[in-house]
This record gives sequence, structure tokens and C-alpha cells, in this order.
Amino acid sequence: MSSFKETNAAVGAPEFILAGLGNPDKKYEHTRHNSGFLCVDKLAEKEGFTPNRLKFKSMFADARIGGHRCIILKPQTYMNLSGEAIQEAAAFYKIPPERILIFFDDISLDVGKLRIRRKGSHGGHNGIKSIVSCLGSSDFPRIKIGVGKKPHPDYDLADWVLSNFTKQEDIALNEALDNACAAVRLILDGKVDEAMNRYNS
Repeated sequence: MSSFKETNAAVGAPEFILAGLGNPDKKYEHTRHNSGFLCVDKLAEKEGFTPNRLKFKSMFADARIGGHRCIILKPQTYMNLSGEAIQEAAAFYKIPPERILIFFDDISLDVGKLRIRRKGSHGGHNGIKSIVSCLGSSDFPRIKIGVGKKPHPDYDLADWVLSNFTKQEDIALNEALDNACAAVRLILDGKVDEAMNRYNS
């Protein structure tokens, strides 16, 4: 088993960008729309890194995960401009879209559910829309984190995604984030199909 230092040693050229989407203000910390940030935080806790430097308009870390050197980002641009941060880092490290893994919230999935995709449309998600626009491609893998549907059709979508998870939902969310972190290691090893088979709901 690798030691803490070996796990974190960022040696060689970066292979991947891992980015969680969210909004930077403290009032948004535990909201549904910040599921991507929460996923990065869970990954940081498990893999022993801290995204605490400001670089590429993001809170940034450079660490090894499962033997792969990864650039980890929490864009500080606010959700609608997330692509600016991703594109800046991708251009600097010359990392193609297929090696950029994005974590973000999905209102079509129940809390506790995940959906892993190799690529896809933006599906109306403003953060993904921005990334597709800035990269000029939608061919990047993503892990969608379920945050639940609106309580009723008339409920304002912005109010819903900016609402906090309940204590009961936290249990299911934490399990989903654990599964997302396990899926990351498989995806980095090129085992996307296995990740989808194991963790897609």
C-alpha cells in the first residue's frame, strides 16, 4: 500500500483534470448546486490533498490519485462561468477534453444516485454549458450527482438547487460521494465501463 507521501507526490506531467462545480460563497457550501465541490472535498479527504491554492480562477491542488498525476479544481468563477477556469487549466497543461472529469449536480436523479457518462450534452446545466462553450467540445467524462427533483412543478428551479440538503438526505449523499470517489479511480485507470456498471443508478 502506498504511503501518504507517495500517494500525494505529483511527479511527471499531469494526466487529468478533475473539477467539481459549485459556487464559492460560504452561504452556498451545503446547497444542492454545490455537489461538485462536495465531491472534490470528499476526494481530498480520502486521497490526502487540499485544494487550497488559488490558480486558474480555482481553488487548486496537484496530487497523485491511484498513480495518476491530477490537477484538481474547484472553480471560483460562479457556476455559469465554470468553463473559463477549466479551459485555462486545460490549455496550460495541454490536457484534452477526454481527460477532463467533471463532478456536478443533477436534478433528474434522486439524492444518493450517480450517473457516469463518457460524454454528453449539457442537459440545461449552466456550468456544463459554460465548459462545452469554452472547450468547444462536449466529449469529456462526467459524474452526475443526484440532488433530487423539485418538490412540485411550480417550485422555482434556482430556489431548489440553492437549497440545503436535509439531514436525512446527507446520509444518502455521503454514500453517493463515497461511490463517486471509488469511480474516479476506475475512470483514471481507463475502466469507465466498469465504473458505470458498478455505480450508475
